[in-house]
Amino acid sequence: MGIFSSKKSSEPIIDNLPQHLGIIMDGNGRWAKKRGLPRTAGHKAGVETFRRISRYCSDIGIKYLTVYAFSTENWSRPEDEVAALMKYFKSYLEEALRDFADDTISIRFLGDMSRFSPELQELMRKNEAMSASHEGMVLNMAMNYGGRAELVHAFKEISKKISAGELSADDIDERLISDYLYTKGQPDPDLIIRPSGEYRTSNFLLWQSAYTEYYIDDVLWPDYTSEHLNKALLEYSKRNRRFGGV
Repeated sequence: MGIFSSKKSSEPIIDNLPQHLGIIMDGNGRWAKKRGLPRTAGHKAGVETFRRISRYCSDIGIKYLTVYAFSTENWSRPEDEVAALMKYFKSYLEEALRDFADDTISIRFLGDMSRFSPELQELMRKNEAMSASHEGMVLNMAMNYGGRAELVHAFKEISKKISAGELSADDIDERLISDYLYTKGQPDPDLIIRPSGEYRTSNFLLWQSAYTEYYIDDVLWPDYTSEHLNKALLEYSKRNRRFGGV
């Protein structure tokens, strides 16, 4: 059976799709530098790529897509760069309220939203509420997210339950910890793609990616296309996932 079979000439069906795909959207700054542009121009171009790729993932049948949009460490970047990113987030979330209203995509946010402006937090709540009943692809946007921070948050919540007598230490196992992560109820990622040629996890889905396949691509994120994604999916389909077994 081939990897690609045609449903529509412009929309291939890909066999052996990962159920949950993660993407570390990396390389915006370097893309801008290569062109003599400010880093903010790279982030703007990266948002456009995100729009295209997330829509494509939905069209070909990905069930869960998690994108690394803004890490807990990104706050340390120059003030003007952070401000520009917040502006792009706001614009995207406003558009999503319109564009996804009659769509099937369900939007969720992973991370600590409390550090964002009240306006952004309200837009996030509205997007989640608006798309909660949608039964298509789940789009997870990891914002103010870090894998270590996620685990600390989970352990604190479990500790509160133990202190209240609702749990005991003997109840703690892998399943319980997973139930206190931001991705509760979702399968672990099957494949994580990192454009830009960097070989780092960058604190992304640390617990969930214990047995995830990784694919590194040299292309910078603003230049990433559906053809690059198809190549990664083809490579993934050939891998033998043993999950620690033989």
